Amino acid sequence: MTRGDEPDRGQSQPGRETVEPPDWFVEQANVTDSVVYDRFEREWPDCWREAAELLDWEEPFETVLHGTDGPPFEWFPGGRLNAAYNCLDRHLPERKNQLALVWEGHLGESRTYTYLELYREVNAFAAALREHGVSPDDVVTLYLPMVPELPVAMLACARLGVPHNVVFAGFSADALATRMERAESEYLITCDGYYRRGSAVAQKNKADNARIAVDHDVSVVVLDRLGRDVHLGADYDDYHDLLAAHEGAEIEPVSRAADDPLFRIYTSGTTGQPKAVTHTTGGYLAHVAWTAQSVLDIKPEDTYWCSADIGWITGHSYIVYGPLALGTTTVLYNGTADHPKKDQLWELIEKYAVDVFYTAPTAVRAFMKWGEEYPAKHDLSSLRLLGTVGEPMDASAWEWYREHIGGGECPIVDTWWQTETGAILVSTLPGVDEMKPGAAGRPLPGIEASVVDRSGAAAEPHSAGELVVTRPWPGMPRALLDGTGWGSVPDSVEEWRYYPEDSVSVDDDGYITFLGRIDDAINVAGRRFSTKELESTVAGVTGVAEAAVVGADDETTGTAVYAFASPENGYAESELRAAIEDAIVNAIGGIARPKEIVFTPDLPKTRSGKVMRRLLTAVANDEELGDTSALRNPEILGEIQSTTRQK
Repeated sequence: MTRGDEPDRGQSQPGRETVEPPDWFVEQANVTDSVVYDRFEREWPDCWREAAELLDWEEPFETVLHGTDGPPFEWFPGGRLNAAYNCLDRHLPERKNQLALVWEGHLGESRTYTYLELYREVNAFAAALREHGVSPDDVVTLYLPMVPELPVAMLACARLGVPHNVVFAGFSADALATRMERAESEYLITCDGYYRRGSAVAQKNKADNARIAVDHDVSVVVLDRLGRDVHLGADYDDYHDLLAAHEGAEIEPVSRAADDPLFRIYTSGTTGQPKAVTHTTGGYLAHVAWTAQSVLDIKPEDTYWCSADIGWITGHSYIVYGPLALGTTTVLYNGTADHPKKDQLWELIEKYAVDVFYTAPTAVRAFMKWGEEYPAKHDLSSLRLLGTVGEPMDASAWEWYREHIGGGECPIVDTWWQTETGAILVSTLPGVDEMKPGAAGRPLPGIEASVVDRSGAAAEPHSAGELVVTRPWPGMPRALLDGTGWGSVPDSVEEWRYYPEDSVSVDDDGYITFLGRIDDAINVAGRRFSTKELESTVAGVTGVAEAAVVGADDETTGTAVYAFASPENGYAESELRAAIEDAIVNAIGGIARPKEIVFTPDLPKTRSGKVMRRLLTAVANDEELGDTSALRNPEILGEIQSTTRQK
């Protein structure tokens, strides 16, 4: 049975709180039996052997987990493997001519790589890196846009057993230098430039400035993307020249212990200083492979697309390592969703008959704002599953996404995880669980998490509390494995816990709704309001596509509410302003009435789709914006500032 054969089952109904997965999906899903929850609970931690068995091990592990009561933890001790081998070599006997990567560029150009072609380029670049003296004691920094050479470089490093350090291409020279300095990275892979919304970005200039700023020598490889014959000086090498010099080379994959580092990545740095997170080879790879198969329902014959940037953890886990470990075809897109036209994504889904599409809730709200006519122009019937990641997904966006992108039938997995967790921890299993629009789901099998109050005691159902993870998981980073991780533990709590610092509520069925970060609150005249609650109220107004709410200094109340709203096409701001005020007063109270409601065509967002509320707070307070290099749409800030100052 395929999508469309059974139009009635799985359709949400007015007033219905849950949506069942349709039969046609359940019949083909990778995980279909609800006993998986009980089995993983009963057999924990040995249940995670199932994830490890998705990989090929050069040497088998002795046990699944060493240390269960507290750190140090060690997942799959004694086991040895290589991540690049698991993503490439082992697939060659069965699918060497199957597409591994499909790439679409900003200017409409495209490239494809079969598994054999990707294997050959990875080997050639690994040989070049080895000739340059790169060894497992080094860290190689990758400062590239969304081009195929980025996953090639990642897998070349993994093949050599060398940790890579991907830095988002949109970051500034200072941000790059900081991350290279902290990683003590002496090798940099970058490009001459790339196109962003039709304009060329001088990437090598930023890399040059960063290279000067660090206090150690740096060898640089430059990829020619613009075709302008950029001059290369001393300690610079051309990427394509290196490939040509090492064509046909084959590098034996370096055996790595399960707890050896695979890569280092920094949190986005949207606030404060960036924090380094190091993920391991065995535990991380097993976790992302298992969740890609069980949550995203990825199969080798699929064409799968995650619209994130590889510069963030989502791209590492669910563009590169998870999909390629499963032997599927993964799509890379070096462009934006609305340039040069607002149906770019739907055109590509139709072109490549994408089966699974994974994007950010903020992107979905932008799609809503642009209008349903754009996806309606394209055949999206190939889609089997939709997913979201990055921020909480409100019910109205969930319903729109399912109706207009999923044809009213596709299940949606609303996933929660972090850079620190490495892979998904909370979501529904699409072939097993009912969906609840606005709620992410239960902790996945093998994951133990609960909602607690400030004392560490269990919070009451439907009341706001803090999420806490009370068992280790395979994808945890080195800092948590060693017991040097993050998250405060109340004095009354003795057992090991990880606090992600997310505010949540849980219902009677154990479904978790994410309300925002625990510090995402606005204190107005001594009363605290959740920004997520305020934003959901604003976004729930008919005609509002997306919203962000921040607090700004106020002489009378200490803090005042500022609401930034993006309207859908065809709605007058005057009508929306009154409707937003009424909605907040009716839902929360007059004390939360916004001091200002600012209408904007877009909100400032990172490439991963997260709204940078720090910048909106600075706008509301008429302060300096600081570093905006993480933004995918920096031009919107000037418009927002101008509108706000006119109030």
